[in-house]
Amino acid sequence: MTKSNKKPGSVSRGLAAHLAMAAPGDYLAIQAYLTPTGEAGRVLQEIRVALRDRLRIATTVGWGPRYLHSTGQLHKGGPPTGWFLQLTEDHAEDRAIPGWPYTFGRLIDAQADGDHAAIAAHDLPILRIHLGADADAGFTALEHALDAALATLPEV
Repeated sequence: MTKSNKKPGSVSRGLAAHLAMAAPGDYLAIQAYLTPTGEAGRVLQEIRVALRDRLRIATTVGWGPRYLHSTGQLHKGGPPTGWFLQLTEDHAEDRAIPGWPYTFGRLIDAQADGDHAAIAAHDLPILRIHLGADADAGFTALEHALDAALATLPEV
């Protein structure tokens, strides 16, 4: 599920540690470098609302790389109150970019890597979770890990 193929238990521990650092007045931005489908949008909104309600902080969801030209600027140049959860996936239907030696999937991955590095360089907390080749299964595993992580957090 994660880039390092950690077991779900370690993902929930990583999520819990990441989310436990959020404080009143912070915000959590979910950066979805995923295929924008209706189902993915529905699941992301469910996750966003669950995190908002449990952590009592503002939450956003942005589709990468599209959000980089709007809220992405706030993430790196605004007040240092952001917490970031970056979601990536394999590219099942990757396509070549005519005239270039790489694919659209590789370009999107490079944009996710660059955004991750820029946020980390600003000493802002960012956690990447890779959903793998089957985004539906990845979302199911993420929701389970998130439920386990939130259950360990103290009430706000």
